[in-house]
Amino acid sequence: MTATHSLTELLRRGPAALDGGLASELEARGHDLSGDLWSARLLRDDPAAIRDVHTTYFLAGATVGISASYQASRSGFVRAGLTAEDADHLLTLSVQLVREARAVAAGAGAHHPMLVAASVGPYGATLHDGSEYRGRYGVDFEQLLHFHRERLEVLVVARPDLLAIETIPDLDESRAILEALRGFEVPAWMSFSCADSATTCAGQPIEEAAALVAEAGLAAIGVNCTKPEHVGGLVARIRAVAPELPVVVYPNAGRVFDGVAHEWLGDGGDVLPDSAVASWFDAGVALVGGCCGLGPQAVESVVAVADRRQV
Repeated sequence: MTATHSLTELLRRGPAALDGGLASELEARGHDLSGDLWSARLLRDDPAAIRDVHTTYFLAGATVGISASYQASRSGFVRAGLTAEDADHLLTLSVQLVREARAVAAGAGAHHPMLVAASVGPYGATLHDGSEYRGRYGVDFEQLLHFHRERLEVLVVARPDLLAIETIPDLDESRAILEALRGFEVPAWMSFSCADSATTCAGQPIEEAAALVAEAGLAAIGVNCTKPEHVGGLVARIRAVAPELPVVVYPNAGRVFDGVAHEWLGDGGDVLPDSAVASWFDAGVALVGGCCGLGPQAVESVVAVADRRQV
């Protein structure tokens, strides 16, 4: 039977692999993601394509599949001509597609733990201008609180195994999200996008982020959509102030996002170096995956390193 487990069990068991980038894999398969909705457009136009990518990642050995709700919101879908009810349906569908992919992977012989994570991206992701890599959107706390609470209410009803609160650039926004989470009994990690080996994209010390997440009692802290070369330093700083807090990392391929041209620039790699992944696991990281630009091959590579650690 398929082992679903819980996030707490998975973090305790580690090391293991997360999935890889969803949008970049969809683009690699020929899908046009131009436009403000980005990968969320396919929730409306081609949901089977999203399910197929989730299935591929589970079959590659991913223990967590992260939904296509990162950039999905009522406000974004309404701007695209849909109703709020349509938006809620598509948010719910994003979680259902991961659940369906898990069932397909199980039917194909995958028996490792496979958890369904609802992606909770930053407010800036809905602006489609690269704001999630800067933070400081010029909106107040109450607006951020309302935005995140509204979306969380829909995603939680969809019954994911966990919430992957990800690519958060700014502690101001993280505080709004933590307030919005009050009353929801769903395990969650909060993962930050970082500018270097010491600070979030908005310039705050990662130690402050770790302290905030630990105090809030979330299941784990993460670093994602960050250059791989920064991960080791960030993990060391997190562990120094919150040694008992589980850590997850899923860096990007090492490129830089141009928010004007809406493209990734510079050189990067298709897989994470084995030596880097091994060093992160050695430093106590429980789960490693990939973000933008890292696909199924990268996940398989992480699985191989994790399996060697468990022998």
